[in-house]
Amino acid sequence: MTCFWNRGLTGRTGLAMVAALGLAAADAALAQQQGGAPKVSVSEAVIKPIKDTATFIGRGEAIDKADIMARVSGYLEEVLVQDGAEVEKGDILFRIERSAYEAVLESRRAELAQAEANLELASLELVRKQELFERGSVPETDRDTARANELVAEAQVRAARAAIQQAELDLSYTEIHAPFSGRVGRVEVSIGDVVSPSGSPLVNIVREAPVYVSFSLNEKQFVEILQELEANGVDRGNTESAPEVFVVLPNGAELEEKGRIAFAGNRVDPATGAVTVRAKFQNEDRLILDGAFLTVGLQSQQAVDRIVISQAAIQRDQQGPFVLVVDDSNQVQQRYIATGDVQGTGIIVLDGLTNGETVVVEGLQKIRPGVEVDPVMAAQSGE
Repeated sequence: MTCFWNRGLTGRTGLAMVAALGLAAADAALAQQQGGAPKVSVSEAVIKPIKDTATFIGRGEAIDKADIMARVSGYLEEVLVQDGAEVEKGDILFRIERSAYEAVLESRRAELAQAEANLELASLELVRKQELFERGSVPETDRDTARANELVAEAQVRAARAAIQQAELDLSYTEIHAPFSGRVGRVEVSIGDVVSPSGSPLVNIVREAPVYVSFSLNEKQFVEILQELEANGVDRGNTESAPEVFVVLPNGAELEEKGRIAFAGNRVDPATGAVTVRAKFQNEDRLILDGAFLTVGLQSQQAVDRIVISQAAIQRDQQGPFVLVVDDSNQVQQRYIATGDVQGTGIIVLDGLTNGETVVVEGLQKIRPGVEVDPVMAAQSGE
């Protein structure tokens, strides 16, 4: 008779094993008393072509966003936009009182008329001085003075025209337009406020669609992606053939819409050792907000064969995830595994199982390792 103590199982370890074997035997005996081995649902570990996925923390970034400022000072006469409204490029958002700027424009036009009259007079004076100089009636200095006066008058006309352009520009700034289509935030001013270029923003506007999602890759990940793109003949400069990107929203739901990488940085940040990457989403449902934190996922271009099992087979203890495997003799074995990404109702197994092995998915509470069972095939993982 072989003695367990001679195999190195001493003290508590030996007692634990004896107890476990006794418990398993008791379970088997109980099952037989109740009418045979307990029935359990099982499924096979199968190999499926899977595209590897890597996830990162990203952040939504509006393509266009701006604080709307007053470009001239004045009394705010009209507020034509409401909090959170959708606006189109060119829509009038605010009106500043125009009367003061209209008066300045009229004054500048009067100055131009005066300058043009002075130019006409200077030109006539130059003609007379030139005739008199040619007859020898006036010295050359008089003719030169008249020519200089004409040049001064011409400069005054150009200055007056420039002043009119500035006055017209200031008058146009009394109407504040949306620089692009988007959604405005909270309106920060009211009718009657005095606004100025040095004051606070009147409102902010954000273009919601399309939108960028920025995230960072470490050097190793970035190089691996570049190598995969090159191996698959993908043109890095062609955004249409760039890898697809998916995002998981803050509420945990995956966005159905996929984006594409639109930009990758040309340098590694020495502080973080990372490269900034930016993906572009059409954001048709406006679910990606500027500044929102998101989970960003990248999939490999080529599928790799992976073992997949049903998530229902996974159990956990202090040592990690494990499954109960039914062997060829219908005996239950405990097997610790390393898991990967979730695939529908299945999950990738990176280590611990081989293709075709059978795992228990239902009836786990009725069995223990070492017990004989009556397996019934269930639907395969991911189906």
